[in-house]
Amino acid sequence: MHTIFLIIKREYMVRVRKKSFIIMTILGPLLIFGFYAIIGWAAVSSINQKKIAIVDESGRFVNQFKNDDETVYSYPKQSLADAKKTFVKQGFNALVFIPKDVIEQPKTVQIFSEKSVSLSLQSNIERAISKEIETIKLEQAGITQKVIQDAKVNIDAQTISLSDGGEKSNNGIATTIISGFCALLIYISVLIYGTQVMRGVMEEKTNRIVEVIISSVKPFQLMLGKIIGVALVGLTQFMLWIVLTVGLMTVGSQLIGQPKETTQSAVTARMGGMPGGQEVQGKMATAKNPVADVMAAIGTLNIPLIIGCFLFYFLGGYLLYSALFGAVGAAVDNETETQQFMFPIMMPIIAAIAFAQIAVRDPDGPLAFWTSMIPFTSPVVMMVRIPFGVPVWELALSMVLLVLGFIGTTWLAARIYRVGILMYGKKVTFRELSKWVFYKG
Repeated sequence: MHTIFLIIKREYMVRVRKKSFIIMTILGPLLIFGFYAIIGWAAVSSINQKKIAIVDESGRFVNQFKNDDETVYSYPKQSLADAKKTFVKQGFNALVFIPKDVIEQPKTVQIFSEKSVSLSLQSNIERAISKEIETIKLEQAGITQKVIQDAKVNIDAQTISLSDGGEKSNNGIATTIISGFCALLIYISVLIYGTQVMRGVMEEKTNRIVEVIISSVKPFQLMLGKIIGVALVGLTQFMLWIVLTVGLMTVGSQLIGQPKETTQSAVTARMGGMPGGQEVQGKMATAKNPVADVMAAIGTLNIPLIIGCFLFYFLGGYLLYSALFGAVGAAVDNETETQQFMFPIMMPIIAAIAFAQIAVRDPDGPLAFWTSMIPFTSPVVMMVRIPFGVPVWELALSMVLLVLGFIGTTWLAARIYRVGILMYGKKVTFRELSKWVFYKG
């Protein structure tokens, strides 16, 4: 045991002292936070307001199109022929023609543009016309505008979980985001740190350093120490990432949640001067802070349980797959030869991502249940299910099976490792690996 501890210590200290580890540990959350911040900023700043000209022969749609941040509608008093000649020169992005018989023949609406209009813009125009036609037909049927407005109701239901501990508020969007994020993080970490084990073993083998090490320790001790050492490096990095991410989210929520009064008043004043801006201005006054909403939604989840299970399934999934990665590293002499052995190892973890997408839609379905029990897919799929709520017996059974799966793969990998680590210059096949498993000694 003391020997394994020394190997773990060496593997851990060598990696955490590297400049690359320190830099990525600090910059990792900053890069992720900055990446999504840039995407959000680009998505908002890249929106160019489109000017749309409406030629309405029916006379029923004048001033019925609502202006917004993306689109401004105008109603030039021109014929269709004249408007088609001049709308581009007048700075309009598109020309919408509504014929007289649009109520009876709604498919006769035409949209003209110099370039192809975007699908979203086309959908907005079609939806606005369809909505107005529906209103006109209802009025013709004797239903007043007041009745139509009173019939329009927006539902914002509150979801509540019932359990033995009582009622608890939850949020489906936050649950889905957290579950997907945890599953993806485990998937990426298994590949990154498992590959580190494989390359570390292969490097020691090709440099013949392992021959000196094996003279003092058993192959199984070397393999296990290397796997656990890299696992502790991953855990250290993840814990630091969690602390830094929480800090960044807290600072970000405070900065965004308390905007400067001058900035907010400038935006509302600008919106108030735009066509339809009074309505937008009113909505801004009553709008909720999206960052605060996200933080509140995350607060409804059982964060300690999610973090605890994430650490367990990260370790379990990593240990299971890294044992196989270590066996591959011991069996080959160079990176090129690893491809044929990597494919069977990669298939289950790739399949787990596919199953996870199904589990998000139906976390209690039979496919989600069985794939969360199979050790090769459970680290990813079970992390998708946990934020939605999993019975204790299912969680316990999945953990036990994962531990047994790790023990089984470690035994199998150790049998291959003890032979392959000292085998040089021979091209290994799957048949040869099967023989190594049953070698005695």
